[in-house]
Amino acid sequence: MSASRPRTVFTGLGLITPLGATPEAFWQALLAGQSGIKPISLFDASGLPARIAGEISDFDAKKVFDKKDRKSLKMMARAIQLGVSASLLALKDADVDTNRIDPTRVGIDFGAALIASELEEMAAAAELSVPEPKEKVDLHTWGAKGMTTMPPLWMLKYLPNMPACHISILANLQGPSNTVTEDDVAPLLAMAEAQRILQRGQADVMLTGGTDSRINILSLSRLTMFSEFSQRNDEPTKACRPFDAQRDGKVLGEGAGILVLEELEHAQRRGAKIYGELLGCGASFDRQRDGSGLARAITAALSQAGVGPDQIDHVNAQGFSTRADDVMEARGIAAAFAGKPPPVWAVKASTGSMGAAGGSTELAASLLALQHGQIPGTLNCDHPDPECPISVPTGAPRPRTRDCALKVSFTPMGQCAAAVVRRWTS
Repeated sequence: MSASRPRTVFTGLGLITPLGATPEAFWQALLAGQSGIKPISLFDASGLPARIAGEISDFDAKKVFDKKDRKSLKMMARAIQLGVSASLLALKDADVDTNRIDPTRVGIDFGAALIASELEEMAAAAELSVPEPKEKVDLHTWGAKGMTTMPPLWMLKYLPNMPACHISILANLQGPSNTVTEDDVAPLLAMAEAQRILQRGQADVMLTGGTDSRINILSLSRLTMFSEFSQRNDEPTKACRPFDAQRDGKVLGEGAGILVLEELEHAQRRGAKIYGELLGCGASFDRQRDGSGLARAITAALSQAGVGPDQIDHVNAQGFSTRADDVMEARGIAAAFAGKPPPVWAVKASTGSMGAAGGSTELAASLLALQHGQIPGTLNCDHPDPECPISVPTGAPRPRTRDCALKVSFTPMGQCAAAVVRRWTS
């Protein structure tokens, strides 16, 4: 990275995941090889082909929100509650208080995706709008009768930019504010934009990351029609198997991974603790879905970071656990490292696919691993797929051997993103 470009560091983490709701709990669960994937309990999933997920069964936003702010929860879907709660935790962890820090210099750049409506908020309207013989929705009836039963502020509960709006209001963040809605790559793209804002001098502190929850009967019903999901409902902890020859599809998850990104000198002046440094980011589109686009994103991130391939300790993978995606990803990683990639770690085997929360949560896992000097093994990669030209260590954690890690993300449509982080040593 150019010496003239301001350095950016992570000074706070807010993690709400299937493995725990604090950085320490999340880290200890990863280190112990635990899985947060379990039978779905948030609703009756017995009629669905996929009945397991990385579910946060004990989440209660009221435990995080100040009492005076809890009334706003009724205007937040689950994904938004997760994101705002994790944001408040991240700001607290970083000791960022806009009563002591100029609020116009604190901004937010969030990653999000489609937020599905709760079934009970649409059921009555849908029922009214499908007249006998119940074959299809009648749009005239929908407009005349169905919409009148919808809550007046229904849409505001599900817009993907609302996490950023709510946290800006609650925490008095008056700096730049934006939301990137590009599914699994959204948090890394938002993080890259947040870094650029800091480097341009338009803010001193940026809240960034992502939030998502697809453990919703509408989401699952829709996604199972065209996505590849694991059918290992009877052994949930073994269902998500990134890069394993016996993988049979992804497992959904939910959560929020929020990070406080700060200009280094500003962080040092206020005595902030530092988790690590964001060195560089890259993005691309893999039109051919053959890994070449992912390789370009990795190369761009390494170039911006000023880091050579031999300086990377591990690649924190997307690891969807689907047949085609894992092969594409492995080939892209191998190509970027000229056929000699570093070890690969796939956190989704422990948490499930957290959508727009996955990239930032998994990047936080790498920051913690670099900090603690141990890289946990990937769960369930018991029979490495020979079509995936990478090494995926399993079992006991291995010692960290280098100071940098690479996080990669992509979507099934081909959008790719990568970020290079370095452990903090001074």
